[in-house]
Formats: sequence, C-alpha cells, structure tokens
Amino acid sequence: MPGTAPATYGYFGPVGTFTHQALLTLVTDEQAELVPYATVGLALQAVRDGEVTSALVPIENSVEGGVSATLDTLTYGDPLVITGEVLLPVQFGLYARPGTTLADVHVVLTHPHAAAQCRSWLAAHLPAAEVVERGSTAAAAAEVARPGSDVDAAVCAAVAGELNGLDALASGIADNPDAVTRFVLVSRPGPVGEPTGADKTTMVLFMRENHPGALLEILEQFASRGVDLCRIESRPTRRTLGDYCFSIDAEGHVADARLAEAMMGLYRTCAEVVFLGSYPRADHEAADVRPGTANADYAAAASWLERLKG
Repeated sequence: MPGTAPATYGYFGPVGTFTHQALLTLVTDEQAELVPYATVGLALQAVRDGEVTSALVPIENSVEGGVSATLDTLTYGDPLVITGEVLLPVQFGLYARPGTTLADVHVVLTHPHAAAQCRSWLAAHLPAAEVVERGSTAAAAAEVARPGSDVDAAVCAAVAGELNGLDALASGIADNPDAVTRFVLVSRPGPVGEPTGADKTTMVLFMRENHPGALLEILEQFASRGVDLCRIESRPTRRTLGDYCFSIDAEGHVADARLAEAMMGLYRTCAEVVFLGSYPRADHEAADVRPGTANADYAAAASWLERLKG
C-alpha cells in the first residue's frame, strides 16, 4: 500500500550473528529495517513494546536442544506468537587478529551454544586455553578486534570474523558438521495464518497437579487424535523446585480438526495452555495424517452424530 511504513525486524545481534544471517534469508523487502539487540530477551521485549514489527530469535539447536532464554521469554509476559521459522546450518571457525598463531591463543570468547558445539575441537587443539562464554558469536569477534582486548580469539561464523578484519586460524571446528539451528519469527498476536498442509503449532502446557500419569494424560490428547509431536521440553515453572511446564511443537495447524480437538482436550486437562502460534514449517514437510484423523473424517463424524440426535 502506498505510504505504508516498511516493516522493522529485531534480531539477536549484533550484525554477523547466525540470527542475522537467518533473518536475511527471510526478509525480501529491501526497505525493511533490521534492528540488532544484545540479548534474546531484549529482542522479544522490543516486539512487546512495539519498537519492531517482529523479531527473529534462536529457539532450538540440533546439538544443544532448546534455547532457554527464548522458551521462557515466550512463555511469560505479554502474549507473543510465532509466525514463521528458519532452519540454518551452523558452521564455526576460530578467528583471531592478523599475525596470531594457534600457540598465541590463551583466551577464547564465544556464545555458550557455540562453545558446547566446538567443545571437543577446543579441548584437542587448545587444551590450556580459557574458554569464556557470553554474549553472541558476532560480539565475540568484535571484542577480539577491539584494540587492547585481552581476548585472543573468537569462535564465530566466517561472516563475523571477516566483518571484523580477523584471520581464520581454523575452519569447520564444530564437533557435528551437520548441526542446524532453528530460528522463529515472533510477532504480537493477530489472526492466525491459513494452514498450508505443512505446519507446526507451538504451545506451553501447565499441569493442574503433579501426580502419577499427569504427563501421560497430556500426551494422550495428542496420541488419541493422531497428532505427532516435533519437540517436547520441560521447563521450570519458577514456582517451586520440581514443578515443570512443557514446551511443545505439534505437527499441524490449529485449523486442522485433529489438532483443534487435541487443544480442546488440553484446555480441559491442563491448568493453562499458552498458545504460541501455528505457522508454516521451514522444511515444508507435509503432515502424516493417519486414517480417521483428516478434517473430512472429523466432519463426517460430526454429521453422523447430528443425524443420531434427530
């Protein structure tokens, strides 16, 4: 529309992070403004405050699992919803100031997930080095490039090293060369997009009470309706030790009858259901709809019941 302001996207920055790279694959509007934030929490709060239209943040890694900062910030506070996702292969290198050799590296800086994914390589090649975990991989590269820095090298992406004028001491140092990180695009709540047939729905479920079979009662809501789960993680509720909620990605869309029925069952079973959105899968993998669980099957069953009632 003429006169419409371009969209603004926040992301876990600074420039050169994997999140930044993932966002560039998603945003096609050259007029869009990309705003980096120092933490996941700040990026998501910017969405809540209306500073940006949406924000891209990491939620899951194929090696390290869920990103707790993202999971918890989505669960608590003013409502947010996921509207899309990006899958990005993640490769790391060791970058240092020009002239530095591997023998000169005594302090390495990186993000905690990057450190975990390169743990074996670092232990084998830099056994005496101190590995400091904080911030982002791109911020680590910037710190190494800063004059007077006491950090010798950064584990980061090639783009972050190159942006900061660093040299690669080693490339492809991740312990798992096939590692993939999943990022989610988060916005304020609005109308849910139309189902595509290859969708995912994210929610957080709180038990009414912890008793034998409580989790089974939750899972049965999905299993009995043929809904597969893509991810399930327990997270502390922040109330008492040992009290957990469950962050779940389910295959399908809230408009699909089988998932809608499951969510109604969860609403009756759980103390609280936090709906975090239905959105297209990044891998475009269509749902495996078992016999008797398609929309047409639910519609036929409802029609049959109406006929029985007269």
